[in-house]
Amino acid sequence: MVSKNGKCADLIWDDIRAFLAVARAGTLSGAVAQLDVGIATVSRRIERLESALGQPMFTRHQSGYHLTEDGAALIERAEEMEAAALSLSSGLRRNAPVAGTVRLATAENLATGLIIPELGRLKARYPQLSLEIVTDVATVNLHRRDADIALRMVKPDRGNVSLQRLGRLGFGLYGSREFVSARDAASDANSFDRDDFISWSEAYANLPAAQWIERVLKERAPALVTSSLATQLTACEAGLGLAILPHFLARPRGLICLGADLGVDQCIWLVTHSDLVQSRRVRAVAEFLRDLVQARKAHLSG
Repeated sequence: MVSKNGKCADLIWDDIRAFLAVARAGTLSGAVAQLDVGIATVSRRIERLESALGQPMFTRHQSGYHLTEDGAALIERAEEMEAAALSLSSGLRRNAPVAGTVRLATAENLATGLIIPELGRLKARYPQLSLEIVTDVATVNLHRRDADIALRMVKPDRGNVSLQRLGRLGFGLYGSREFVSARDAASDANSFDRDDFISWSEAYANLPAAQWIERVLKERAPALVTSSLATQLTACEAGLGLAILPHFLARPRGLICLGADLGVDQCIWLVTHSDLVQSRRVRAVAEFLRDLVQARKAHLSG
C-alpha cells in the first residue's frame, strides 16, 4: 500500500485487524471485545496505521468512530488481507480438531423447532465445538460480526456475506379444532368476515403473514396481536382466533389448516460472513444446517 506522501507504507497485520474491528464495532470498546486486547493497545494500533498511511482512517465522535472516505476505501483491501490470513491459518490447522465458538443467528421458531432438538448430533461429532444461538435476528448484522453464520428467512441485500438458499418454509392459516368446528357451524367456511385473527404487533407489520391478515381484516382489528410466534401458537391452540403459522410447528399440535396457498411462504437462507467461509468450525456448523434442512425439507415446506 502507498501512503499519501507517495511512499510505500510498511503495514503491520495487527494494525489492520484493529482497523477492521473498530470499523465493524464503531467503538474502541467494541473492538476490544473482538480482539481481546486493551483499549490503549487498539488505539495505539489505529494511530500507527494512520501514521503509516499518512491519513486518518476515522473521525472521532462522542458516539464512536466513523470511517473517513479514505478509511472506507481501505475496508475492501483490508478484508482481502484478513481472508488470506484466515485461509493460511485454516490450512496450518487442517489436522487440528474442530474447536471454538460459533455464533449462529436464526429465528426463534427455527432454533426451538428445528435446530436445538438435533444439536446432540453436532456435539457428538465435534465435542470441542461450542454454539451460541442468537434469536433476536432483527438486531443482528453479520457484517458487523454480531454473528458468524445465520439461518434466516430474509435475504440480506448488502454486506460482505455468502448466501445459499436451502429450502422453503411453508405457512398456512390455522385454527384449533374447536374454533374451526364452531366457525363451520356458524358461518360460511370460505369467508373470514366474522373470524377472529391473531396477528403481529406494529413492529412486525412488514411480515408477509401480517400483511395478509391486514388485507383480510380490512378495517377490522385483530382479536390479539403479539410479538412472537410462540405466543401466536399458544393463542391459536387456546381457540382465540386464526393465525398464520409454519406447517412444521402447527401440524404436530393438532391445529387445523384452512388454507396453505396464501403466498406468504419464505425461503430459508444460509448466510455466512465471507471472511469465515473457510473457517473449519463455521463450515462444520454450515454443513450441519444444510443437512438438517435437507432432511426436513418436506416437513418444513408442508
